[in-house]
Order: sequence, then structure tokens, then C-alpha cells
Amino acid sequence: MPKPPPLAYLHRHRWTAEDARVALSALAASGLSARAFGIREGLDPQRLRRWRQQLEGEAGRRRRSSASPGFVELRPSGAAQVEIVLRSGHVLRVAETIGETALARIVDVLERAPSC
Repeated sequence: MPKPPPLAYLHRHRWTAEDARVALSALAASGLSARAFGIREGLDPQRLRRWRQQLEGEAGRRRRSSASPGFVELRPSGAAQVEIVLRSGHVLRVAETIGETALARIVDVLERAPSC
């Protein structure tokens, strides 16, 4: 298989984002692994991987920041409250879903306590 002509990114010590895009595009078109492509082109495969991660991260941040705000409905997460007035005069407000045993213990403690 003939070797393609040298690409501009090969001659630069420091890549720009555009150099990285060209190199990653050539990598994708080659069908080779980053390692095999790096050997063929005389590039460090780790450099290709780092640039791919960096550019994918930037693209993800751009997508998230350009998303238009939407309406989010908030619903109460707790159950409805029930108010219980005890003989002692204490008022007890508990979640509708409170367990019977827990409620009985609370009522027992409050009924034995002196009124405020």
C-alpha cells in the first residue's frame, strides 16, 4: 500500500486544534488503530488519544452550553401531611405515609408529656 503524502501536522512541534482535527480525520479515514497509524505516520499514538479526548470534551461542552433552557416541572417529593390534635393539646403533623408503630410511639410519648 503506498504511503500518503506527508501532512502539515507532521512538521509542527506543537499542534493547533486544527492540526489535531486533520490528523484525527486522517486516522479515521485510514481505518487503522491509533498505534498503527502513529507508527505509519511517525506520530506518538498517545498524542492522538489526548487530542481526541480534548476535542471530544470541547464538543460536549459546546453542546451542553448551547442547549436552550427548558421548563422543568417540580413535584413535591414527600407525601401529604396529616395533622393530629392529641387529648393533651399537642398538635402532631406527620407524613401521611408514617408507619403505624412509629406513630403509636410518638403519640404515647406526647400523651405522657405535660402540656406546655
